[in-house]
Amino acid sequence: MAQLFFKYGAMNSGKSIEILKVAHNYEEQGKSVILMTSIVDTRSGAGKIKSRMGLDRDAIALKKDSDVYDIVRRENPRAACILIDECEFMTKKQVLELTQVVDDLGIPVMAFGLKNDFKNELFEGSKYLLLYADKIEEMKTICWFCTKKATMNMRMLDGQPVYEGNQVAIGGNEMYYPVCRRHYNHPPMVENK
Repeated sequence: MAQLFFKYGAMNSGKSIEILKVAHNYEEQGKSVILMTSIVDTRSGAGKIKSRMGLDRDAIALKKDSDVYDIVRRENPRAACILIDECEFMTKKQVLELTQVVDDLGIPVMAFGLKNDFKNELFEGSKYLLLYADKIEEMKTICWFCTKKATMNMRMLDGQPVYEGNQVAIGGNEMYYPVCRRHYNHPPMVENK
């Protein structure tokens, strides 16, 4: 039976490499997948899923007004699996469309993304995936400053943590650190890397 999976983790927890691995496993068995990602993340260009390890794949770039259910019906309504990167940027409407893909088309959906932003607030897509997903799994990584599990994302500017600003600012290790709660609340002095 098809299900909606939400796999979340802090920055650097291996979400993108996991998507690429899952896609490879399906395709190695001759099964088709549909890859999607948010158009918001332009670090590697629109419509690219790229891991920090250097592997990448083309994907359908989702806009705020993209109808995910219609895209799946047009692309391949018999796909073995739908894989979505950067799902935190999805809208409530799009998350509900994912439930339609699962319930009406019988296709499993695996959505990967951040749960919370740098202010420790939920993203819209993550909020509704937490509510509607059949299965929720945390992907773990360690704190930038210690060996505890990272559960938060710290935005950095000139070596100092930032706690105010727009929810979305696209960046990687130069801008965000995965951190534990203790170091989110009491960050050590950081040298510019």
